[in-house]
Amino acid sequence: MKILIIEDERQAANRLVRLIEGYFENPEIIQNIDSVKKALVWFAANPSPDLIFCDIQLADGISFEIFEKVKLSTAIIFTTAYDQYAIKAFQVNAIDYLLKPVDPLELERAIKKFKANQIRSNLDINAIKEMLAPKSRAFKSRFLVKFGEKIQSIIIEEIAFFFSTERVTFLQTKKGKQFVLDQTLEQVEHQVDPSLFFRLNRKYLCSFPSISDIFTYSNSRLKVKLSDCSDEDILVSREKTADFKTWLDG
Repeated sequence: MKILIIEDERQAANRLVRLIEGYFENPEIIQNIDSVKKALVWFAANPSPDLIFCDIQLADGISFEIFEKVKLSTAIIFTTAYDQYAIKAFQVNAIDYLLKPVDPLELERAIKKFKANQIRSNLDINAIKEMLAPKSRAFKSRFLVKFGEKIQSIIIEEIAFFFSTERVTFLQTKKGKQFVLDQTLEQVEHQVDPSLFFRLNRKYLCSFPSISDIFTYSNSRLKVKLSDCSDEDILVSREKTADFKTWLDG
C-alpha cells in the first residue's frame, strides 16, 4: 500500500503519518511533498499511489492545480480548514475530507470508506473552484475575543494583523492590543477577505494599513515591517512575492 501525503506543515504531516500507520499493514508512506511544484515533479517520475492525503493550501499555491495537470484515478482525501459550505462541495463530488486538526475518528471513517472501495477521485475541478471562490464565501466582519472575565468583539477594521507563535494565534489591533484566538492562523486566513489581508508567511497574516515598510531581500524575497511589531525578520517567501506585489497594487 503506497500512500502519498501532500502537506506543507511538517508537524501536521508527521501526526498524520502516526495516525494512519495503524490502519494499514506495512504501508509505504511518502510525506516529503510540500508544494504544488514538488508534487508535479513526483507524479512525473513515479507511478500513482494507492491513496493520497492532500492539503488544500500549499506553500506555493492551491493543490487543485496539481490535479488539473495530473490525471489520476487514485482516491484522494483532502485535509482542510475551509468552511462548511466549501466542504459540501467535496461531499457532492464524492471526495472525502478531514478538518484540521485531524480527528482520529474522522480519519478512521475516511479510511473505512476507502477500504470499502466507496470513494474514487472523481474531481470536478471547476465546480470545486466555484464553490471555494471568494464570491461564494461570507467573510467575518468581527472576531470575538476574551480577556480576563470580559468578552469583546473586535471589528475587522480595527485589526492590524494576526500572528502565530508557539502554536498560539494572536489578533493585534491597530492600537497595539493583543488578544488570543482559539483558532489556527490557517483557519483565520480563510475567514477574512483576501483583498484586505495577506498571508506573508507561516507566522503573519497582515492588513495593508499595518505595513509600515517593505525592503528587498536576498533570493528575490521581500522583508516587511509591521507597525507596532517588534519582529524585525518578517520575510515574504519568493513564491509569494509576485502575489504580494499584485495584492499591494490592489
